[in-house]
Amino acid sequence: MKKQNLGFGLGLRTDHFHHVIEHKPKVDWFEIISENYMVGGGKPRHYLETIRQDYPIVMHGVSMSIGSTDPLNMDYLKSLRTLAAEVQPAWISDHLCFTTIGGVNSHDLLPMPYTQEALKHVVERIKIVQDFLGRQMLLENASSYLTYQSDEMSEWEFINQICQQADCLMLFDVNNIYVSARNHGFDPMEYVQAVDPNRVQQIHLAGHTDYGDYVIDTHDHPVCDPVWQLYKETIKLMGPVSTMIERDDNIPVFAELEKELDHARALSQSALVARNLGANT
Repeated sequence: MKKQNLGFGLGLRTDHFHHVIEHKPKVDWFEIISENYMVGGGKPRHYLETIRQDYPIVMHGVSMSIGSTDPLNMDYLKSLRTLAAEVQPAWISDHLCFTTIGGVNSHDLLPMPYTQEALKHVVERIKIVQDFLGRQMLLENASSYLTYQSDEMSEWEFINQICQQADCLMLFDVNNIYVSARNHGFDPMEYVQAVDPNRVQQIHLAGHTDYGDYVIDTHDHPVCDPVWQLYKETIKLMGPVSTMIERDDNIPVFAELEKELDHARALSQSALVARNLGANT
């Protein structure tokens, strides 16, 4: 897949269907949760079909369980492929994690052990999925709240190797990096600086809940200042990347999300100016 820059987008949520259709806001693109549309017909599909006539769409999944030792769910992948054929998304993404254990769905994005064995396992499964879908996919770094004693490398080393060996791309979640950095005590800039920018196709921004000693990725608050700053530094290093804001709970009126997205645009522009000045000195 040739690296694309779609600009600045939002997660498409049911609360805003009517607003988007009626007002056609100045948003460059929308991201949908794939599983919400894996049905034939119904109101969500009707609204999506209408909205996608005016905006590029990308598909973001939460159930592929690419890191699980359970067999790949081929029925799920068939439904995903069918949806992609109908929606024609710019790309498809899911999380670098596992959700199923012994056939039981945990309904959570569980962290991978960062070992050579796990790396090889995930790479093989990504290749199968990409061949089945007939397209390159994006993997998102998930937020985490524990680490494994068996870890043999850092998360950024792990995901870099996976992207290289499986020839996939990355959905770089800046908020998740901040959350994990707070929870595990590493420098988030070390992560940002280590990732191959040529593999980063998309950026997620979101809010979280800060409990002081730990942070939970809840997607129910505005993006906070430290995450904005980390985003600005990310763009300085990587250049322009398709950026979107996620909000999954305490969903505000559309105008508030547009305001956040305008802030992302302004920060990105400022970071690109700084990047270009640095390149010319």
